[in-house]
Amino acid sequence: MSKGKKKKRKGGIIRGMLDTGLFILAVLLIAFIMSRFVVERVRVHNHSMEHTLEEGDSVIIDKLSYRFREPRRYEIIVFRQKGTGEDLIKRVIGLPFETVQIIDGDFYIDGERIEDAEGLDKAEYAGLAAEPVRLSVGEYFVVGDNRAESIDSRYDEVGVVTATRIEGRMLCRLGFRTNGK
Repeated sequence: MSKGKKKKRKGGIIRGMLDTGLFILAVLLIAFIMSRFVVERVRVHNHSMEHTLEEGDSVIIDKLSYRFREPRRYEIIVFRQKGTGEDLIKRVIGLPFETVQIIDGDFYIDGERIEDAEGLDKAEYAGLAAEPVRLSVGEYFVVGDNRAESIDSRYDEVGVVTATRIEGRMLCRLGFRTNGK
């Protein structure tokens, strides 16, 4: 083999390694951007959303859409708990500039009873919403679907959720449940 062919082959190998390295770097960069700004997997750590979500379920959240629009009533969101920074998953009930109150287990928005999600228990404990809760700009009232077990906007530990604490909205639950549910 001539010196020119060896040099060409060696340059081709180095070029191939460089291309592969750049490809891997690009894939890692895209994965980082996707997980940081677009979608993220979150694990459910409690019983507050049963029977919609069970402890141990994994969900995919959309972190991008709330950059273009506000959360909507009944959407399931992930947000950071004040103080601890723990991720919590709850359902949006009250929107900015609305007044939320719980009377006899039913939710009232601006004095009008709203239809809650089908099959959910009443909110026997009204907590902070025993009296009208007036939401301001960028504030949301959230509750868990398991009303008896959920620590949510009815409690001081969570309170009203501000838009700055919202991580994203649930897109889907991953996988299948193996416990027959």
